Amino acid sequence: MRFMMLMIPQGYESAEPGALPSAEQVAAMMEYNYTLQAAGVLRSLEGLHPPSMGARVSFRGGKPRVTDGPFPEAKEVLGGFWVIEVGSREEAIAWAQRCPGSDNETIEVRQIMEMGDFPEDVQKVAQGFEEMQQAQG
Repeated sequence: MRFMMLMIPQGYESAEPGALPSAEQVAAMMEYNYTLQAAGVLRSLEGLHPPSMGARVSFRGGKPRVTDGPFPEAKEVLGGFWVIEVGSREEAIAWAQRCPGSDNETIEVRQIMEMGDFPEDVQKVAQGFEEMQQAQG
C-alpha cells in the first residue's frame, strides 16, 4: 500500500516568498529521508515553496479563476510530502512518528488510491491510468 505523508507546517501559510528551511533542519530531515530510503519504503519526496509563491485555480460556475498566493483564508498549507510504500496504515503512521518534525509541524498520513480500490466500471473508464503513472516514474 502506498501512503502520502503530508507535512503541514503551522505559519507557512504566511511565509515570505523564497522562505527556506535552515541547514540544520535540512540535515535532520535528510537523515530521516535516508532512513526511509535504506528501509526500502521511500518512493518519492518533495518540498514545496511557500504559498506566497503559488496560485490557486478554482472552478466556480465551471470557469477557471486564478488567485495568486498568499491565501489569507488558508489555515493549513503543505510544506512538502513523502510517498512511501508499506504494508499497513499502522506502519505508515509509525514512519511518520519517526520524522524529526518541530513543534509547529504536523504530518497527515493518507493512503493513495489504487486502481483496485475502484469498482469495475470506474476501472474500465480509467484504462491507461496506471501506464500513465509508470511513464512518469
